[in-house]
Amino acid sequence: MRQKIQFFPITSFAVIMGLTGLTIAFGKFHHLQWLPRIFYDVSIFIVLGLFLIFIVLYSLKLAWYPDEVKTDFKHRIRINFFSAISISLLLLSIAFYTYYPMLSIAIWWLGVILHTVFMFKTISFWIQHNFEIQHFNPAWFIPVVGNILIPISGVDFAPLLFSYFYFAVGFFFWIVLFTIFLYRAIFHVQLPEKFIPTFFILLAPPAVGFISYMRLTASWDTFSVFMLFMAYFFIVLLAVLYKSFTKLKFFMSWWAFTFPLAATSIASTVAFQVTHMLFFKVTAWALLISAIVAISIVAWYTYVHIRKGEICVKEE
Repeated sequence: MRQKIQFFPITSFAVIMGLTGLTIAFGKFHHLQWLPRIFYDVSIFIVLGLFLIFIVLYSLKLAWYPDEVKTDFKHRIRINFFSAISISLLLLSIAFYTYYPMLSIAIWWLGVILHTVFMFKTISFWIQHNFEIQHFNPAWFIPVVGNILIPISGVDFAPLLFSYFYFAVGFFFWIVLFTIFLYRAIFHVQLPEKFIPTFFILLAPPAVGFISYMRLTASWDTFSVFMLFMAYFFIVLLAVLYKSFTKLKFFMSWWAFTFPLAATSIASTVAFQVTHMLFFKVTAWALLISAIVAISIVAWYTYVHIRKGEICVKEE
């Protein structure tokens, strides 16, 4: 058990992101009277319990094997996943908003502070180290584009300009990093198999950006529609590329499939609330079902590999 804790992966917090995204989707569907409340009630406490377990495990790793944590933080790829901890807090804040608003506020502020620290630490790491283009992968979006999540609850918890700051930073880095991603994907060698599932992270910035913008402005305008349909474009693109995903060996990076699908489903429910167009309702349901199927499959494979002792092992 102690050896497993030594190699407990920071990437595990992507599990929390996916499950919390699904929980928020259940909450939205209940709000629209499309699903009974039980789905939301059960999932919110399951994901909170799992998050606390992961925090305890990684805290034990920090206490018992601080050098391993330092290695994670200095790793060119794994450093980006530290922000998955703060993003998990921000998502939990959104999930608990209708349940316990005071708890939601406390979680949100903790998430904002932690995410700000991780964001600046990660950007500093990028600037202070030499990188080759092959080091880039969509996980780089996590620490900076994750800022776009902050206004979703933040418009009610802090001055509006506070939320605009994080939205602006997140949107700016989405454009910059997406440009680098296209250059990397088209003109250089393909991503290693382990990181191919992270392609789904491309869905999250426009989908979350749409939700965040609607919270900031409550405006169904050209910019909001642009972000929503960019998310739909990436769904179609990834569907066209399905052969790239069908024969992948299992890695924890498979959890990258989950949160973006849930986020795009939530974005579709928001669009339906504004327009009442059947297209958005059908799309929201299709994406929710896709997210449930993806999470079920990935959770099963995770369980199987835990039983085989293939999780929490030394990585390259």
